[in-house]
Amino acid sequence: MARVALDINGRRYEMACDDGQEAHLQKLAEYVDRRVRELAASVGQVGESRLLLMANLLIADELHEARRHQAPAQGREGDAEAAESLEEVAGRLERIAARLEAT
Repeated sequence: MARVALDINGRRYEMACDDGQEAHLQKLAEYVDRRVRELAASVGQVGESRLLLMANLLIADELHEARRHQAPAQGREGDAEAAESLEEVAGRLERIAARLEAT
């Protein structure tokens, strides 16, 4: 198991990942950092956990829109799958935000 240091909104996070996934995880973190900084510029520093939650909800919305436009032939079934995925992501984000607030 590899370890990688990720910088998001001026804070460093040490994360474990599968060997060989370090560069991919770093690129994902850079994207999240960019979205968090854009959000902070528009709404201000409203607290780290809230900023991370808001940025991740925006990213989840981007994913939802991309999936919706990618496979319009799937119809309602695709919408249901996307909604289920978003619910899972929202649940994970809520748990992460709760852990961040506790620290």
